[in-house]
Amino acid sequence: MTSISRRGLLASSILSPVLIAAGSRAVLAKTPPEVLVVVGEQGTNSLDTMVPIANDYSRMVNWQIYDRLVTHGKKVLPDGTVSYDVTKVEPELAESWEITPDGKTFVFHLRKDAVFHDGSPVTADDVKWSFDRAVSVGGFATIQMGAGALMKPEQFSVVDPHTFKITFEEGNKLSLPDLVVPIPCIVNSKLARKHATASDPWALDWVQHNDAGGGAFKVASWKPGTEIVFTRFDDWKSGPLPKLKRVIYRQIPSPGTRRALLEKGDVDISVGLPPKDYSELAKAGKQQVIGTPIQNDLLFIDMNVKMKPFDNPFVRQAIAWAIPYKPIMDVALYNRGVAMFGGDPSKPYPPEWPIVSHYTTDLAKAKALLAKAGLPDGFETTISYDLSQATTREPIALLLQENLAKIGVKVTINKVPGANWFAQMASKTMPFVITEFYGWLTPPEYFFYWNFYGKNNAVFNTANYQNPKLDALIEDARFQADPKIYAADLVKMNDIVMSDLPRIPLARLFSDVAMQKNVHGYEYWFHTHLDFRKIYKA
Repeated sequence: MTSISRRGLLASSILSPVLIAAGSRAVLAKTPPEVLVVVGEQGTNSLDTMVPIANDYSRMVNWQIYDRLVTHGKKVLPDGTVSYDVTKVEPELAESWEITPDGKTFVFHLRKDAVFHDGSPVTADDVKWSFDRAVSVGGFATIQMGAGALMKPEQFSVVDPHTFKITFEEGNKLSLPDLVVPIPCIVNSKLARKHATASDPWALDWVQHNDAGGGAFKVASWKPGTEIVFTRFDDWKSGPLPKLKRVIYRQIPSPGTRRALLEKGDVDISVGLPPKDYSELAKAGKQQVIGTPIQNDLLFIDMNVKMKPFDNPFVRQAIAWAIPYKPIMDVALYNRGVAMFGGDPSKPYPPEWPIVSHYTTDLAKAKALLAKAGLPDGFETTISYDLSQATTREPIALLLQENLAKIGVKVTINKVPGANWFAQMASKTMPFVITEFYGWLTPPEYFFYWNFYGKNNAVFNTANYQNPKLDALIEDARFQADPKIYAADLVKMNDIVMSDLPRIPLARLFSDVAMQKNVHGYEYWFHTHLDFRKIYKA
């Protein structure tokens, strides 16, 4: 067990704030071969991804310090880069497993030599407690578990100290891949329970500040907002021992500083740079720039269908025709993504997701639709975006503001601090939103489950859209075994959301990362974070 002070331990860091400010190269240059230095704008606000406040970078921490029962294999993409392979499920904490032909029972056999960071053995009791925890804490974690039909503690049982069983009411093709995502991680239950209370039975408060894992890396120190340091766990048994002994991840707000540090050779990897920087670095060729289209991803504009005037479908269609699509790709995104607009309107939407919409920029059509909606002179509204994503969201908002003014729509821009963004999404009070969702799992119904499924009305449904007919199709698609019926479900689902149009597709973004040429082993993963277990330096 590693207890992490909120004040952190900066003395251990290779990059001190003073040296960064001074631009000193004498100390910063040439990071040691077994040490990786990464810089990014954002960082984790919790060591436990289960807590309601946990941000996306808590998944990055989770991936390094916790094990899951299973993982994915890898594949080489056409451009020669490496990605996880969703078709391959391989051992991690479980060395083997059996699944009954009807998909209703999974039995996992755990490694007998696995231990947590405090040296205590990993047992099926820890797995059971961890799964019970994930389905009971509520919020994001519990909905994610539900995507794989992992719904209640009664489904999970201990057969013996190293055998764990899951039962389902019916088979679900998402159940096994859902065990690979960060949420069903294995927590040291013996340790966590010591810090549980009557009001906090799952020890959320303690685990969000302390390492309770058994993964390939331990948390050596953490200062929220500044730095997190990982050290290799030499007793890790769930995969090949990482070549890196130490990883330092530092938050540096300025993208210019992060780029400069990379170009000078003072850091190994820079993540979260603006698209413009990745485009320029790729052209310069002095560092490696890898851009992978994110699976099941969509950058989009949501219109809250329960707020006027977006409750009117003609208004939503008008906005879709008024979007400056090409300038958004060229100016805001520097084409670091795949355009999801301008499809052939004579062709039906295919049984896949994301899909290319049939919309392009046509202000005459937009004005005509506003008149049809009874708003020939336009209206006023507010568009919101996550300030932590301002490098792309702000230029998109400004382009929208300019173009919508041409049809009489006056737009005020609301910049929501990143720390408040999830709460704002959950409130369903924003009328007009620029945001993105990418699915950890690749099936289209998984995207729909998180974004359009009315029974969840999950945080990502910022359009506040609910449609019982669509809900029934999503439910059928999740469990449908007949390929023809499944494809027909997807076509109908796409037709509904593109007809009702609560959401306007913009682009499928790249997951970009820039690194020194002596950094090897990078693999793209569905969560878009680095996997330090695989990376090494030549």
